Amino acid sequence: MSETKIMLGNEAIARGAFEAGVKVSAAYPGTPSTEISENIVKYPEIYAEWSPNEKVAMEVAIGASISGVRAMASMKHVGVNVASDPLYTVSYIGVNGGLVLVAADDPGLYSSQNEQDTRCVARAAMVPVLEPSDSQEAKDFMKYAFDLSEKYDTPVIVRTTTRLSHSQGPVTLEERCEPIDATYERNPAKYVMMPGNAKGRHVHVEQRLKDMAEDGYTMPINKVEMNDTKIGFITSGIAYQYVKEACPEASVLKLGMVHPLPRKLIEDFASKVETLYIFEELEPVFEEQIKSWGIKCIGKEIFTVQGEYSANMLRKAVLKEELELNAAAQVPARPPILCPGCPHRSVFSVLNKLKIHAAGDIGCYTLGAVAPLSVVDTTICMGASISSLHGMEKAKGKDYIKNWVAVIGDSTFMHTGINSLMNMVYNQGTGTVMILDNSTTGMTGHQDHAATGKTLMGEEVPAINIFELCKALGIKNVVEVNAFDTAELERIVKEEVAKEEVSVIITKAPCVLLKKQKSTVTCRPVSDKCKKCGACLRPGCPAITKNADGTVSIDETMCNGCGLCQGLCKFDAIEQVEV
Repeated sequence: MSETKIMLGNEAIARGAFEAGVKVSAAYPGTPSTEISENIVKYPEIYAEWSPNEKVAMEVAIGASISGVRAMASMKHVGVNVASDPLYTVSYIGVNGGLVLVAADDPGLYSSQNEQDTRCVARAAMVPVLEPSDSQEAKDFMKYAFDLSEKYDTPVIVRTTTRLSHSQGPVTLEERCEPIDATYERNPAKYVMMPGNAKGRHVHVEQRLKDMAEDGYTMPINKVEMNDTKIGFITSGIAYQYVKEACPEASVLKLGMVHPLPRKLIEDFASKVETLYIFEELEPVFEEQIKSWGIKCIGKEIFTVQGEYSANMLRKAVLKEELELNAAAQVPARPPILCPGCPHRSVFSVLNKLKIHAAGDIGCYTLGAVAPLSVVDTTICMGASISSLHGMEKAKGKDYIKNWVAVIGDSTFMHTGINSLMNMVYNQGTGTVMILDNSTTGMTGHQDHAATGKTLMGEEVPAINIFELCKALGIKNVVEVNAFDTAELERIVKEEVAKEEVSVIITKAPCVLLKKQKSTVTCRPVSDKCKKCGACLRPGCPAITKNADGTVSIDETMCNGCGLCQGLCKFDAIEQVEV
C-alpha cells in the first residue's frame, strides 16, 4: 500500500532520485538547492558527496553515468555557471546511465547575486529541461528525467525555483526501482570530444532536440486543461499554481518540458483560445519562440522580467483588479546581519578601524559591506575576491593596494579560491589575502567541506590543512590568528599589507551556530564604569543596544560570550560571566 507524506520540493527531488535508482549524487551546497543532498544522504543506496565546487560535482556525475549507472548533480543557478564547461560538452557526449542536473533558480534574489534563468543556459547548451510545479511533480519529474535521459541519450536538467524548493506538498511514495547498470563499452567517437568526434556528435544533438520537440505533443508531463476559451495561459513550474489560483476558469497549457518546446502542441492550444498569455518567471524564453512562430500572445508587455511572480500579479495585470496592500506587505524590512558572536564581525571591526578596503566573496562575510562595518567593497562570485585584488594591483600598482585585502571563507577558498591564490603567486602579485576560517560552509546551513575532516555521508577523513596548502603554493608569509584576538590581528594586518609580496592571514574561530559550539559565558555591562563612548556599539552586534542615558544593555539570550565588545571597551565596563 502506498504512503503519502508532506515534503519540501527539495525533499521530494531526493525521493525521486531514490525511486529512480540513482547510485551517485554530487553537489556543492547553495541555496535554494542545498536540502536536496541533505535528504539524499538519508538513502544508503545512493553514494552522496559534497564536491569542492559545481564543476567537479558535474564531472563526478558524468563519470558515474559513463560507467553505466544513474547519476545526478545538484546546484543553484550560479553554480550552473561553474559547471557549464563540462555541461556543454556532455551535451554532445550524451549518457550511458541516465544523467540529471538539478538546477535551482532564485527569482526574487532571496540569496543570490543575480536572477539568471537556467532555461537560457540550457538552450545554449542544447540540453532538455523539465520543470515541476509542486512536490509531487518534483518527485515524479526526477524519475521521468532519467527515463528521457536514457531514451534520447542526453543529460537532462530539472529546473526548480526557490518557491518550489522550499514549499511543502503531499507526495505519494513508491518503491525504488533498480535499473540494470548499462554495460560500458569503449567508444572514443562518443566519449572523447576532440574536434573530429564532436562534429559527428553535434549532428546527433540537433536531431535529438528535434525528436524531443516532436514527441512533446504526447509527453504526459505536458498537460492541456481546456476550460473557458476566452483566456488561455501557457505556463510552467510554480507559475502554474498562480494561474490556477487567480484564474481558475481559464484554459491552461502547462509545460512540463520547457526546452525544447513542443511546437505542435502549442500551436494547437493557441488556435483554441481567444487571448493567449505567456506567464513565465524571469526571461521571455517561451514568449520569444512562440512569437517567432507567428502566434499572437501577450507576455512581458504586462509581466515583469524581474523578481518572483504571484497570483496578485495576475489579478492586477489580467483581471484589472485593484488590490489593497495587506498588513504583511507593510511590515518593515528586516535586513540580514551577522549573528552575535560571529568571528567575521571581529575581523571586520579591525579592518574598519584601520580603514582597510576588502575585495569580498560569496558567504556570510558579504554582510561586511553594510553599516556599521562597511568594509567589503566588491562581491562578484565564488573565488573572485583574490583574483579581483590581483587585477587591482596589476592595474594600479603595489602602493594602490596597501589599504586593501581580499577576504574569503574556508569553504569558498576550497571552491575556487585556491586557483586564484595560485594565480597571484605564479604572476608575481602583491596583496594580502584573509581566509576567514569558521570551520564550515556557514551561509547555506553548515555543510562540511574538504578542510573540515568530514564528508556528507558522515565519514571522518583527513582534513585539508589550509596553512600548509598555502605554504605549498610557495607563499612565504602565511600566519594564523584567533579571529577574536583583535590586538594581535590588528598588528598582523598592519604588518602584512605593508609587504610587497603575497601574504595570507588565516583568521580562525568556528561559526557560533555549529552544534558543537556551546558558549559557557556571556557578557554583561558594568553600568557604573561605562563612559558612554560607544566603542562597544561600533561593530553592530545585535545583542547590544544603547539605553536612553547613553549606557548599554546586552541581551543575554542573544550573547554568545565572544568577548569582542569587552575587548573594545577600555574602561572595563563589560565583563564575562559564567552561564
